Amino acid sequence: MPKAKGKSRQQKYNYNVDRKKQNRAFRKRAVPRIKCTQIRHAWDRTKTVKQNLAEMGLAVDPNKAIPIPKTMQQMLKMEVDGQEANVKTVRQPYVLNELESEASLPEKKSESLSQDLIDYVQHMIRSHGENYKAMARDEKNYYQDTPMYITRKINVYKHFYPEEYQTFVASLQPEKMEQQ
Repeated sequence: MPKAKGKSRQQKYNYNVDRKKQNRAFRKRAVPRIKCTQIRHAWDRTKTVKQNLAEMGLAVDPNKAIPIPKTMQQMLKMEVDGQEANVKTVRQPYVLNELESEASLPEKKSESLSQDLIDYVQHMIRSHGENYKAMARDEKNYYQDTPMYITRKINVYKHFYPEEYQTFVASLQPEKMEQQ
């Protein structure tokens, strides 16, 4: 069987490459970076993953952490014996406490709308009120949104900023009274 064309030639040594830097970068990429700060600070590189997580009070495999008995006899045996045999000492309980406290914090609402969409919706409501057909014919409707699509955009704005929407509509009421 014939050889590949480029493989028969002897490879040249590349003097322009820093081998030390290359090996360091390779080792850094090979070891995964632990994103969780609590686990990263408590991690011991000399131990295995299973040993590290067991010391922190965490499980490697959640299916094996709390076994599900398959027969009634095993369930009865577990009730009689109790869980004392499977209890392992947690040497670093602060990791578990920090993770629980972080998980109990309320989640920030990170979703928001673009300022362009907010301005668009406010212009449409200010100009046309609840008349969606007139909104569709408005010159600011650059993307030629249909009345139904404009309705959806306004509902999204109402959903994300309910207080701001109420104050905006309330500020429009005196303007309507002055025009009449």
